[in-house]
Amino acid sequence: MSPWLIGFGVFFAYPLLSTLYFSFMDYDGFRTPAFNGLANWSYVFEDYPLFWPALRNTLWLVTVMVSCRVVFGLGIGLLITKIKTGAGVFRTFFYLPYLAPPVAATLGFVFLLNPGTGPVNSLLETAGLPTPGWFTDATWSKPALTVLALWGIGDLMVIFMAALLDVPKEQYEAAQLDGAGALQRFRFVTLPNISPIVLFAVVTGVIQAMQYYTQPLVAGKVAAGVIGGSGQQFEPGYPDRSTLTLPQLVYNLGFQRFDYGSACVIALVLFALAMAFTALLMRRRGGLLQAGD
Repeated sequence: MSPWLIGFGVFFAYPLLSTLYFSFMDYDGFRTPAFNGLANWSYVFEDYPLFWPALRNTLWLVTVMVSCRVVFGLGIGLLITKIKTGAGVFRTFFYLPYLAPPVAATLGFVFLLNPGTGPVNSLLETAGLPTPGWFTDATWSKPALTVLALWGIGDLMVIFMAALLDVPKEQYEAAQLDGAGALQRFRFVTLPNISPIVLFAVVTGVIQAMQYYTQPLVAGKVAAGVIGGSGQQFEPGYPDRSTLTLPQLVYNLGFQRFDYGSACVIALVLFALAMAFTALLMRRRGGLLQAGD
């Protein structure tokens, strides 16, 4: 077991304990750490004005974006498994966006959804529909990020397709002979068989949403017209802190303001939230399985 124990200690236990240690220290990465008690925790929760907006945005992404991705990925997987001709073409068509680099994909979406010159709003205006501000409007910035996440749904689509193809056909035939309709077959045959995959998709989606950094940062910078080189100071969250997430605060505090103690506090908050969501989902699934039995 020594290789696993070494990997666990070096890449998980030591970083976690170090983060906990530095959360109680006054440390800027250069001077010797000095113990300051709960000052970092008090600053983050009471005096740091960006923490609570970032927490609300992160929880919004966890609940809304993850739910939409799971439902949309399952829907696309069901659709492609039912297609008799050209399934490979559609599978490739939906999977290719997932391979696009996050920065390039975000840049493309910012220009496509540009409220003044973007083709999406031009089409909406031609159709007589409202034209949102997307990444320049605090109300629409997070839905725009959700649309971007749905565009790259290829990973979940492939996972759900594999699970759907493994559902025994005999169960569908037996349910159909008993008079079950399409919705009943989906509820009582499909969902019980793919429930472990749904749980996997939700848990991994929650963890990814907790680490959501690149897309909101790039979208905010480009929409704000701030395109500069490395090291440039930029207050994340444009517009009106609506794209601000907790991982952005970790980077902003730790590597731009050199306040490592406060950055470690936010990192621990992220860890605690991820563990809480995962435990809740696992317990919820266990309760459903017991009820089903």
